[in-house]
Amino acid sequence: MTTEALTAAPGLRCWVPPGVYAPQTDTRLLRRAMGRERITAETDVLDLATGSGMLAVEAARLGGRVTAVDISWRALATTRLNALLNGQTLRVRRGDLATAVPGRRFDLVLTNPPYVPAPGTTPARGPARAWDAGRDGRLLIDRICDTAPAVLRPTGALLIVHSHLCGIDATLTRLERAGLRAKVVDRTELPFGRVLRSRLAWLREQGLTADGTTEELVVIRAEHT
Repeated sequence: MTTEALTAAPGLRCWVPPGVYAPQTDTRLLRRAMGRERITAETDVLDLATGSGMLAVEAARLGGRVTAVDISWRALATTRLNALLNGQTLRVRRGDLATAVPGRRFDLVLTNPPYVPAPGTTPARGPARAWDAGRDGRLLIDRICDTAPAVLRPTGALLIVHSHLCGIDATLTRLERAGLRAKVVDRTELPFGRVLRSRLAWLREQGLTADGTTEELVVIRAEHT
């Protein structure tokens, strides 16, 4: 992990209504990794599961041609407003991950998908839709890994952030099986938040946490071999 501070992008304005995932440590960690990519006016950027749109706005501020995707109408409206508040222009598309941009390829794909393991079998509803991702937390992650090669240009890169609770090695293996070279490029630890504390007993029953006090977040970078 680098020694840069996990701070919000300087000068950016952000408005987040109820029901939309607000920028948190995972957002900032992914933004830091994105800052090491070479984004120019010729860089086509895709932000999957954009949420508040702040990563998309930052990519546009750095000069990229940005497309932001989310399945939530409220998230897309929030993204449009945050782009306007920061004087940035980007494309907004509603859809289920990369199905929203059929046939297109990108130089950089960013994603902070829902990744929190959740008990039960019913789909997440309401605000939980922004973080709950099935019993193993991989409901969207596996799909992103499998489709990434078709969405990336030959020299493109994928940056995906998620928790250790849904399997860092599983993501690395899945990406490599899809034909990409993958590695962890950033990581940080933080105390369990409200959601994880509320389901601590279940997480322990599933063998997903040992101490139940800290969560490791990682950014994985993948590219064509």
